[in-house]
Amino acid sequence: MRNIKLTIEYDGTQFGGWQKQPNHLNIQGEIEKAIQTVTGKEVELIGSGRTDAGVHAFAQIANFKIDTDFPLEKMAIAFNSQLKKSIRIKKVEEVEEDFHSRYHCHKKTYGYIIDNSEQGTAVYRNMTYHVPQLLDIEAMQKAANYLIGEHDFSSFKSSGTSSKSSVRTLYNAQVLKEQERVVIQLTGNGFLYNMVRIISGTLVEIGKGEKKPEEMKLILEAKDRSLAGKTLPPQGLFLMNVEY
Repeated sequence: MRNIKLTIEYDGTQFGGWQKQPNHLNIQGEIEKAIQTVTGKEVELIGSGRTDAGVHAFAQIANFKIDTDFPLEKMAIAFNSQLKKSIRIKKVEEVEEDFHSRYHCHKKTYGYIIDNSEQGTAVYRNMTYHVPQLLDIEAMQKAANYLIGEHDFSSFKSSGTSSKSSVRTLYNAQVLKEQERVVIQLTGNGFLYNMVRIISGTLVEIGKGEKKPEEMKLILEAKDRSLAGKTLPPQGLFLMNVEY
């Protein structure tokens, strides 16, 4: 039995999320169908984590076990030939039998991309969140620095989360300006439901001057969702990297 690891890029605009579900187009199910078409084998694809409807990925990691002699070097092109253009298998590797893409993950990096131009964008409208007001990047970065370290992130999770603990560790929190785009980049050992989108919404309010940077510390310590900013929409969110 072989254990195959995939690095996957996808545009989540038309999908109901990563997870396989009835009556909704999903990324996991589409890739499983492509693998079965190519190899004749039914597999269970295990992702490093779920992404919600409309969320994108540059480097989602997944693995599956399969009993096949199909050549490793031909898998990517064969699988991609059966997939929508909005899903691409970027890399295929054969890994140790005990490798598990979710349980063995140590760090993830998410990016939230904001179009900070005055009029917005037509071409990238499904890949960014538009904020026409010029954002104060320095203030946003100052606020983001309060989030680094191990904290209870209860103020930044949506209700309905299944996680038993709200304690997570953020190793890095950056606010980067790239021409008319602002990228909020967070690296952590795990993320709560909508955590990145709520942190991003809070940072946008700080960037607009609606909150002071120092308020981020108070919001974090309060463990109260009502004090944080709004949950930004999914289209600006990208899973950028997964580390093992």
